[in-house]
Amino acid sequence: MVVADRVCKNFGALKVLRGVSLEIERGKVLCLIGPSGSGKSTFLRCINHLERVNAGRLYVDGELVGYSERGGKLYELHPRQAARQRRDIGMVFQHFNLFPHRTVLENVIEAPILVKKVRKKQAVERARELLDQVGLAVKADAYPAQLSGGQQQRVAIARALAMEPKLMLFDEPTSALDPELVGEVLGVMKDLASAGMTMVVVTHEMGFAREVADELVFMDGGVVVEAGPPRELLANPRHERTQAFLSKLL
Repeated sequence: MVVADRVCKNFGALKVLRGVSLEIERGKVLCLIGPSGSGKSTFLRCINHLERVNAGRLYVDGELVGYSERGGKLYELHPRQAARQRRDIGMVFQHFNLFPHRTVLENVIEAPILVKKVRKKQAVERARELLDQVGLAVKADAYPAQLSGGQQQRVAIARALAMEPKLMLFDEPTSALDPELVGEVLGVMKDLASAGMTMVVVTHEMGFAREVADELVFMDGGVVVEAGPPRELLANPRHERTQAFLSKLL
């Protein structure tokens, strides 16, 4: 579903990604771990072209992301074409980014109606199904300010799913939550994984990574340092940088 080929990203003189290559199979869950500043979130944002890459290529479902290629040269897509690609990729951020002046239901139906031109009745029916799926059917008419952080994040997940994405990206979705609210969000994500959604998750939740991920990738300094099955990598990290990082967490 995702192929990254020597992806590089600079912010001025700062090299954030230094040739990241990895693949994510359809229906699999890949968790990215690593210290702050290692490039995890930037890589996630490159997958849906929220950040332009400086070198390398990214493909989602066989399609080059953000660019067209002609004669061996890359040409950036028109913003409208990039947005069309992006609508097939759901993204859930650390902070929920819900519209505060809209109800939960209105937050979930907005993008399908405006972007995919789904009829309102159909969008509402689907939104109610998704809210039920994330355990918030009774909160459809509430406003974000009336919800806990965990509930807001579950609404954000339902909103992303309303676009029927082929791929879901999660950028530390529990890091802004109180500890007692983390479990309810991870529970929704586990259900998604069980249903076969392809997911890339930046996380510090090692228990989730061990239980749910098909592959665990440790990044540091803008490169993939080590990757492998989660239980194996967490129990027996080979690289000293991985060992040092995990020793502080586990």
